Amino acid sequence: MQLGTRWSVGDEPPARLPDAVTSAIGGVEAELAGVDTSQWRWTLTWLEGRPVVELDDGTTIRVGHDGVVTVEEPSQ
Repeated sequence: MQLGTRWSVGDEPPARLPDAVTSAIGGVEAELAGVDTSQWRWTLTWLEGRPVVELDDGTTIRVGHDGVVTVEEPSQ
C-alpha cells in the first residue's frame, strides 16, 4: 500500500484520480448535503496500483481489478 494524500470534503480531489473515482466522490459529497462535514477529510491510498479513497465516516471508494468503481457505505 502506498499513501497518497488527504483533502477536505468539498475541495478538489487529486488530479491523478480517474474520472470515475472523482465522479463517485462528488456523488458521496452530494448525499452529505446538510451534514456538517467541515472537519471531514478524504484519504487517498494506492493498493496494487489502484486508488482507494476513504472518508472519515468510513465510506470507501475502490477501483476493482476489472476497473469497476464501487462505493462502500459504513456499517451503521
